[in-house]
This record gives sequence, structure tokens and C-alpha cells, in this order.
Amino acid sequence: MGRVVLVTGAARHLGGRFVRRIQRDPEVERVIAVDAVDPAHQLGAAEFVRADIRRPAIAKVLAEHEVDTVVHMDVTGTALGAGGRASVKETNVIGTMQLLGACQKSPRIQRLVVKSSTSVYGSAPRDPAVFTETTAAKSLPSGGFAKDAVEVEGYVRGFARRRPDVAVCVLRFANILGPRAESPLTEYLSLPVMPTVLGYDPRLQFVHEDDVIDVLRLAAHEPRRATLNSGTFNVAGDGVLLLSQCARRLGRPTVPVLLPAVTWVGTALRTVGITDFAPEQIRLLTHGRVVSTVQMREVLGFSPRYTTAETFADFADSRGPGLLPPEMLAGAVDRLAGRLAPAATDSLHHGA
Repeated sequence: MGRVVLVTGAARHLGGRFVRRIQRDPEVERVIAVDAVDPAHQLGAAEFVRADIRRPAIAKVLAEHEVDTVVHMDVTGTALGAGGRASVKETNVIGTMQLLGACQKSPRIQRLVVKSSTSVYGSAPRDPAVFTETTAAKSLPSGGFAKDAVEVEGYVRGFARRRPDVAVCVLRFANILGPRAESPLTEYLSLPVMPTVLGYDPRLQFVHEDDVIDVLRLAAHEPRRATLNSGTFNVAGDGVLLLSQCARRLGRPTVPVLLPAVTWVGTALRTVGITDFAPEQIRLLTHGRVVSTVQMREVLGFSPRYTTAETFADFADSRGPGLLPPEMLAGAVDRLAGRLAPAATDSLHHGA
């Protein structure tokens, strides 16, 4: 008998892609695609079950379909359809609790894969240059999707202790980009003018949506080596980009804002529809975040096809030309920075 894989978040773009991909694997007999709303895309030969993972009925779905592998992709920072931030948080946190409770009761479950985020590390002024999977956050996220991800991982660790017979794999993805990726960060990067924090140029990492599908597929299968039963892995493309480099490659001008005004900027962005531009997002665009991917390569055995720069290039191409040619924008940004630096210095001297 082949394996029966249940995938949550199937109505979302990434969830739908993964459903279509995993069902082509020869060892997979059936794929059960689950979401609270009907998907707008095709799911191939998968069986779609409309179910809300926030409800106890998800346990019945696992039992009826004799599921042995669960890939939990319904942990996200963006609402689907008319749902707001409260709905997203409920799905992330309450939905994960209900799903894990159902998995705990199911004797058939053998493997659990959870889509998480490197946002669990937070972003703070005294962060290490590179986070490893065992690095504790200097400042735990206080809200938004990042806080949800921290809570989700806490519940997953509890499940792993209660069900040591189940192989649990948590994948902490860097910011996901690609032609179809949607997140508060992609909305920010799509603004015609990008507000930035004056005096800061954060380092950022990205992972391509194609690599997301590939590593989820790898994690959902039996490991190549007996030593890999479970674990937590950072997933990101090689290299980093500065936010200023991102703006130049997009051809978009930036507006440097003094740090005390950043909260106001976040409020303004929310009013134009960027719903989860929480303080954690602003901290990322201030202090940045870089993670180690040694475990991903050496233990999980995964090597992304796209670097951070290549991932961003593919995203930028999908957004079309920016407002300014990159060469002209680079000169304008340099001139602006040159004027701001003496002004900031004078302000400091006067303040002293």
C-alpha cells in the first residue's frame, strides 16, 4: 500500500502547487487536500475535503482517509479571501492545536511536516550575525505572524514529546519570493515608493517558491538516512541582499524615515491594505536577519536551486519595470544619502 498524505492550506497558491507535485511521487497512493474554502486552482487527482482545521472534525478526516503523513502548510501571514488578521491568527494557532490533537489520537500517523518561518528568531539590534537552529531569540516576536510561528512551534514540540514514534520535521523558511508569492513583504516590495528606516540597511535572505515545494517534498518522504527522523531546519537561498540593493534592483525609490516615525509608517501601510505590517516586519526592515543553512544541506540533504539574489531577480522580473531605471535610481539614492548624512550629523551635534 502506498502512503496517504494530507496537506493543509490547499486553497493557497503554495499549498495547491505542493498537492499537485506530491501526488506524482510513485510511493504516494493518495493525497487529501484540505482547506476551509474551495480552491480556485486545480488539484489534479487529489481528493479535496472542505474542512476547517480549527474545528475538531479534522480528526474525522484523518481517520476516514487513513492518513499516515501530514504536511501542515496552513501557517501563514496573509488572509485568504475576506478573512482578516484575527482569522489568520486563529487558523495559525487554534488550527495547529486542533490538527496536532487529531494527529496525537491517530495511530496511523507516521510523519508530520510543518511549514514555519525564520521570523521566530525575531530581529533585534544585538542579534548574532547568523542564527542557527539552536540560537535563542534576543527578543521574542511580540505580534503578527512571527508570534504565531513561535506559538505553532511550541505546540509542535509538545506533540513531538507526546508522540515520539512520529517523525516531526519543522522547516523554518526565510522570506518566500517568486512570481506568485504573496506576503506582507512582497506587498511592501511592490509599493511604488518604499519607506525605509534612516541609517539602517538590513541584510535579507530569500527562498524561492520552487525550492519551498522541493524541500517540503523531501521532508514528507522517508529520510535517506536512518539518523534523520525529525528536526528543525532553516531553509534559505545562498547569500544575502541589502534592502538598498533590493530597491535598486526593483527600480523603486526609497524614502528614509526617522526611527521614531516608523510606527506611523506601519500604520499608514496597513491603511492601504498591507494588513500584517506588524512591528516585527518593521524590525526586519531595520535590523534584518540571516540564518545558517548548514543543517539543511548536511543533515536534510537539500540544496536550493536558487540563491537569494536569483530568487529576488525572479520576483523582480514578475513585478515588471520599476519607476526609475536602476542606474538612475542608484545615482539618486547615493545623492540623497550624501545629503542626509551631514544633516544627521549636524542634528546630533546640535542635540549634544
